[in-house]
This record gives sequence, C-alpha cells and structure tokens, in this order.
Amino acid sequence: MGGGGGGGGCGDMGMAKAWRYSTFSAKLALEQQHKHVCWRSQKRPISWSILCGLMLFCLGLISLFTGHVASDLEWYSQRLVKRSLYSKLDMGRRASINIWKSESSKFYHGCSKKGRHFASAVREKSSNGYLLVAASGGLNQQRTGITDAVVVARILNATLVVPELDHHSFWKDDSDFVDIFDVDWFISSLAKDVTIVKRVPDKVMRSMEKPPYTMRVPRKSTPEYYLDQVLPILLRRRVVQLTKFDYRLANNIDEELQKLRCRVNYHALRFTKPIQELGQKLVIRMRKMTNRFIAVHLRFEPDMLAFSGCYYGGGEKERYELGEIRKRWATLPDLSPEGERKRGKCPLTPHEVGLMLRALGFGNETYVYVASGEIYGGEETLQPLRELFPNFYAKEMLASEELKPFLPYSSRLAAIDYIVSDESDVFVTNNNGNMAKILAGRRRYMGHKRTIRPNAKKLSALFMARNKMDWDTFAKKVKSCQRGFMGEPDEMRSGRGEFHEFPYSCVCQKPFKYPDDENNNDKQVTLVSRAYIGSGSEWENKGPNSLQRLKENPGEGPVTLGDTEDDGFLAD
Repeated sequence: MGGGGGGGGCGDMGMAKAWRYSTFSAKLALEQQHKHVCWRSQKRPISWSILCGLMLFCLGLISLFTGHVASDLEWYSQRLVKRSLYSKLDMGRRASINIWKSESSKFYHGCSKKGRHFASAVREKSSNGYLLVAASGGLNQQRTGITDAVVVARILNATLVVPELDHHSFWKDDSDFVDIFDVDWFISSLAKDVTIVKRVPDKVMRSMEKPPYTMRVPRKSTPEYYLDQVLPILLRRRVVQLTKFDYRLANNIDEELQKLRCRVNYHALRFTKPIQELGQKLVIRMRKMTNRFIAVHLRFEPDMLAFSGCYYGGGEKERYELGEIRKRWATLPDLSPEGERKRGKCPLTPHEVGLMLRALGFGNETYVYVASGEIYGGEETLQPLRELFPNFYAKEMLASEELKPFLPYSSRLAAIDYIVSDESDVFVTNNNGNMAKILAGRRRYMGHKRTIRPNAKKLSALFMARNKMDWDTFAKKVKSCQRGFMGEPDEMRSGRGEFHEFPYSCVCQKPFKYPDDENNNDKQVTLVSRAYIGSGSEWENKGPNSLQRLKENPGEGPVTLGDTEDDGFLAD
C-alpha cells in the first residue's frame, strides 16, 4: 500500500542524503587542506590561533552536517519500520478519512459491566440514610447531575430518592423525572448497584425531629469530600438534600465508579415511551428520504449567545437584547467579544457551520437535521445554511400534530432532538455545551460514531479571512484545522477531558484474530489507535508470529485506509 511505499521512499532519500553530505564533507576537508598548503607555499604570515580556529570551524561544519545525516537516517529508518508495521493501523495525519464514518470505529465498543469485586447495593433498611438530589439546568445538564447522584449514593452507601428536576431554570420547564425518563426502568436496572426509591417513606419523615438537611457541595468534589463532609451529617440526620447538583463529582474517580457512571448514563436513563416513540418516528422519516444524514446541534439560542459574551454584528439591538439576558448571571465577568472569538469561545453562526461542512466534503445533496431551540435572528439567521444544504429538516418540519403535546416542555423537545441526533450518521456540535458533551460521549461508547466538533479557535481566524482566498484554498485550510476534531478514537488521551464527553474507562478495544491462524493464543493482535502505538517490542509481546506476519506482509491488516495524499485529508 501507499504507506509502506512512502516509508521505502523516505529511506532511499535518507541514504541519498547521507551519501551527498558525506561526499560534501570529504571535499570540504580536502579543500581546507589544499588552502593550508597554498598559504604555506606563499609563506604568508598566519597565526596559529587563526589556523586552529579555521580547523575547528571546519570540523564543526562537518559534525553539523553528519549529525543531521545521522538524525535523518534514524528518523527515516524509524518511519520505514513504522510504516511497514502499521501502514494499515496508523491513522496517519495525511491519510484520507471517510467523513461519514471512522474506519476504526468497528474495533471499539462500550464496556461498563461491573467487576467481580464490586459489591451489591446495600438494602434500604441497612443503608446510611436517604439522599435527596435536586438537579440543575436544562435536560442534559440535569442528566449529568442524575448520573453523578447515583455514584454519590453508592459512595455514601445511601438510598437514593429519585432526583428532582429543575423547574426554575431559564427554560421554565415543570416536567418531573417521571415525565421524561422511565422511572421504573431506572430503579430496576440499577438495583444491584444502588437502592433507589421514589420517595422517602412517611415513617422516616415522621420520625425526624428536623426537616431534611440541605447543603450544596462544591463542584468536582472528590469521593473523600463526600465521606468527610456529607456522610457524618447523613448519619446524624438520616436524610440529606443536595441542591444545584450538576458536575458536583470529580472527573477522575475509581474505575468501577466510572463504569457505574456509564451504566447510569447509557443504559438506565431511558426516555419515556411517548418521547422514545416520537423520536424514532422522526428517525424513520429521515431514513425514508436518505440512507444517511447529519444532525447539527446549532446551539445558537439567545441564552447561549448571551452567556458566551460574543457579538455577531447585530448592532445596538443585539447588544441590548443579549445584555438583558446576560444579567441573569450576576457573576459573569465583562468579556471582549473579539477576544472570546479569537480564543474559540464563540459558537459558529449557522452560515459558518454550513461552510465548514461543505469544505469538509459534504455536498449540497446531504440531508441535514437541525437540533435546536429558538435560533437568535430566526429565519434570517438560518437562511444561509438552508442555501448551502437545501435538504434541511427540523422536528417541527417532520412532525406537526404529533409534536403539539410536547411544545410547552423544552426538556421533552430536547429529548426528541437527542434521540434523532444519537441515531444520525454524523453528529455536528457547535459548542462545548452539555448536549454536545453528553452525546459525544454516548457516540464514543456506542462505537465511535462520527462526531464533528469545530476547532473554533483556528476556524475563527479562517472565517474572517475567507474572502481573501479562493474556495479550494479555504477548503484545504478547513480540513487542516479540523484534524483531531473529527471524532476519531485517538483524539483524547485516557484520563483527560470531561468524563461525560470522553468515557475512557467504558470504551474497550476488540481483539483481532487472523482468520487462518491455528493457534490464536500467540497470534492475537489487539488493535491500538495512533495515540497508543509504541515500539515493535510491544507488538512482540502480543505474539511474535503476528509481528512477523506484519513485517512480511505490511499490507495485511484489519483497517482499510486510502493512500496518503498531500491534501486529501477527507474523502467521501
């Protein structure tokens, strides 16, 4: 394949380079010796210090050149070996990438089953008390709170009461847990991990001398904090309520607790039947029109723009309207819109999202589902995106009468968008908000379905200068900007980033076995992403026969990639 051939070419270049430099060095030394002889024959006076200085200078040049040759030879030889070994496995930066699907996604799967030593849940009567949790924010922000509430209950050996949802957020949705999630499934599916009840028993409430103790824990609190600060109160009072519960548990915790997070988020939190049925109907209607489609979460609502502190050219009207919304966050600092855009903190406009997608290779025949609430600027803001992608749909366009019962409830509408976005072939985020994180994590857990997030920091400068370049140049630069932002398995190292977005403890790699291998014990190769590819010795540990096969047949392997191209980063 192209990868192996490229490595061989580099090796030949390195050898040729070494030959040229060694010949040049020898000629340079001879010329210097010749000059010294001529100077002596002409009996010109010259000090020994100058002569020694010239000799040292020449030796320095020689060592400099030969040093470069040695380092180049080493680099080229490593490239030659690495390309021959991993030409099919290494997702090279210059390789063509299928914009619809990660080629390595089939080698990853969710794995959140609890370990053998993870004890069963304590029974209600034996627990340390009852934990009440009041989630905060919109649907997906509350989802993080519910997920972490289960884990905190496990840490405290407490009985969890079904969490309360936020009725006072910006969205003013009075839906309860039972209106959005299948509460019976939630309780039963987690029964072996945590005991969950729908309410504190009346007998316990009557026996309490004081109302439930209410407290708010700091964000990203560790398990030790809960054991030191919350557990003693729980043991004394029997019932404790935690308020504003979102992102109140540390990102990095014990792996078994991380897996519990995944069991809650990806299995136990199932939408109610009416929400699930309508969401699936919209997916079916999209599939009847096209085999594959993109879901774009624009997140260009007024509250998002106000919170970001960004400016989009709407004059004093925009400044006033967003400024009024911004007042609801008393602690937000004054921000420079220009500075925030340069830092990549501003959502792209719908037009910019469309330009990015077209530049990546999605044609105007592509079907696009837009998951969004009220777009700031309305139809005028959406029009440029519609022109770029005429096959433009939203839930309101796919369902009219069926959607009416859900219209007063923003969280239920968000749940419908969640279902369609999750089922899409490609999910495109427009900011690093809660829905973007939650869905990106779920799609990684479900086998790394393609999730594209704009590299806003680099793209912002490119969009400002787009009128100064032709389309081909612009598209090439967009593709370059988006390397590492296309939802590939190796985009984030384990333990880094928000766990809800990168559930690394719950994603496993499938082993690959050659079909004609008789002894699978020593011929099994575990596929690894580019971030974890190491030296050949690591592969020898997987099985010397498998390594030898790759050495002898560098084109043989489980991943099929396009040949490397100078500017062919993405291919349909």
